[in-house]
Amino acid sequence: MAGHSKWANIKHKKAATDAKRGKIWTRLIKEITVAARLGGGEIDINPRLRLSVERAYDANMPKDNIQRAIQRGIGGLDGATYEEIRYEGYGLQGAAIIVDTMTDNRTRTVAEVRHAFSKNGGNMGLDGSVAFMFTHLGQFLFAPETSEDALMEAALEAGADDVTTHDDGSFEVTCPPHDFSRVKAALEASGFKAELAEVTMKPQTDVIFTGEDALKMQKLLDALENLDDVQEVYTNAVIEE
Repeated sequence: MAGHSKWANIKHKKAATDAKRGKIWTRLIKEITVAARLGGGEIDINPRLRLSVERAYDANMPKDNIQRAIQRGIGGLDGATYEEIRYEGYGLQGAAIIVDTMTDNRTRTVAEVRHAFSKNGGNMGLDGSVAFMFTHLGQFLFAPETSEDALMEAALEAGADDVTTHDDGSFEVTCPPHDFSRVKAALEASGFKAELAEVTMKPQTDVIFTGEDALKMQKLLDALENLDDVQEVYTNAVIEE
């Protein structure tokens, strides 16, 4: 199954993530704290917490930081109480954007998100205005030199939903979000470690940006991602280099 090539965008996203490791740790600590508060501090029976902890280890976060976040979540340590809020909106050419936040001050967060949209050519939308354009799933991206037949066999045995071959030869494996950790472990046991592995909101269609519009759209996405209360930004915009 062929699809639009996103390999350059994936590498760009991974490099940007690595460059902001300190901020990534802050976001992961919030996520671990909330996951522990909502589902308890036992990793084996709290899938969301298990996924958050796996992401923290992948980001090279020290174990002590992870344990403190879990303890804070289950009430063992004092700290801020965060709530999750999702905002939706549009960028240039009507590109869809979802902004997931965790905040201890709802008024501050909505003001900052709205300002980032309006200052950079976007618009806030109503709840549900763009979420229907995305699918919640587990996603694994593999480099073009990966063996297609071996990956296909491993992915099917792991219980994945689909394997997509992109135009540049890279591969994408998808699965239900609640199966992400199990599929990830099975793929790695078969020798396949993804360049990018995450539970995400995948757009059903893409809006391609080039030239000046690409720069403007990237500026809007960067403004949103750089807000302290923002955990994730999802979009159907594809920025062509």
